Amino acid sequence: MTFAATTTGRIPVRVFGGPTALFEYGGLRFLTDPTFDAPGDYHHKVRLTKTAPPAGTPADLGRIDVVLLSHEHPDHLDNTGRALLADIPLTLTTPGGEQRLGDRARGLADWESIELDRPGGGTITVTGVPAIHGPGAREDVEPFTGQVVGFVLTGQGLPTVYVSGDNASLDAVREIAERSGPVDTAILFAGAPRFPGVLFDGALIVLDSAQAAEAARILGARRVVPVHYDSWAHFTEGREELVAAFDAAGLADRLDLGDPR
Repeated sequence: MTFAATTTGRIPVRVFGGPTALFEYGGLRFLTDPTFDAPGDYHHKVRLTKTAPPAGTPADLGRIDVVLLSHEHPDHLDNTGRALLADIPLTLTTPGGEQRLGDRARGLADWESIELDRPGGGTITVTGVPAIHGPGAREDVEPFTGQVVGFVLTGQGLPTVYVSGDNASLDAVREIAERSGPVDTAILFAGAPRFPGVLFDGALIVLDSAQAAEAARILGARRVVPVHYDSWAHFTEGREELVAAFDAAGLADRLDLGDPR
């Protein structure tokens, strides 16, 4: 698979739908939260319904060096995605995920880093960063939604990249910005997912579109590639709402929707 040409200085990103994106960084190829199953239903505490197929198959990916797995819910790691992990050298995920996924997985706690060798010399640093998958404090949320991790990627002469994972907390974004900002490319999980009458009284469990725009402002992000806003029934906001929110915030020039289809 080859990437389309991108603006000078921007890393190439291809979005496959849902939370899944492929990007090249420092000579390595990273895949976020692999979901390649056909539409259908999953049951994991709540019912999850996939409504659209991915914009490609594992055969389209080419070489993958690292999977960045924010967590293991079936709308982030489905059956096909789980099988894919066996052929990928390294999966970075939560500390609990390391225990469940085996010897090719490495868990990252908040602000824990790992250095990866670049093909042409030098290293990439991947740092685990906070992500809170629901409203309120982490200790109140995790018993229901589990551990989630985001990622910041840095390297000498490379742009700073942030992959949010399923995060609903702008306070977490502020902490990340203070330590790692400004960000060149932010791959933000959005979609305003809710489960009324089932989970957190229908409160947001990931950023909505307006919050994604505010996160971009907090991070000083020069470019935002949104994911996690289509292909699943629990997303309550999509492309139209994202465009409107970034336009209202005066950040329309930073939004890069690409063409996931």
